[in-house]
Amino acid sequence: MFVVCGLGNPGQQYERTRHNVGFLLVDALAQEAGCSLDQFKHGGHAGRCRWNEHDLLLFKPQSYMNLSGGPVSEVLRFYKLTTSRLICICDDLDQQPLAVRVRKGGGHGGNNGLRDLLRALPDDGFHRIKIGIGKPEHKGATKDWVLSPFSATEMQEINGAVFDTVKDRIQQIIRQHKDP
Repeated sequence: MFVVCGLGNPGQQYERTRHNVGFLLVDALAQEAGCSLDQFKHGGHAGRCRWNEHDLLLFKPQSYMNLSGGPVSEVLRFYKLTTSRLICICDDLDQQPLAVRVRKGGGHGGNNGLRDLLRALPDDGFHRIKIGIGKPEHKGATKDWVLSPFSATEMQEINGAVFDTVKDRIQQIIRQHKDP
């Protein structure tokens, strides 16, 4: 089983914000897989599903972005999974808007959700699927930028080409996986 975790903030006011692109994509994957995220376990909304012949646990921590590490580490401990079985989807200020980048291991790149995962997990060996959200014109406007909503056009792209790319990357990660 793999855990596909989207990072974001709970609450209706954050639903379509740039910081919640991880939640948006996990919701889209749940919908495609016919999976409900109505279970509240380990500090987050969770749902197990079978998707393209793979067992997945879809997970959205509800502890706010900057405190995601505790719930995610609890999920891995409960299911006795190594970090190599975690795929984390999150936003990235340093990429062009809606660009998709995959990386295994490494640092947090300024993302406080990833920073907290690195603090809480035993190692950095998890997969990151980072979705570019671009940067605001002024560095002091970062908080407002990440908490601003996507435009209708951006949402169409997220639900279309970005989602398709993310699904392909998840498939590649699972196919290439070898347990340590």
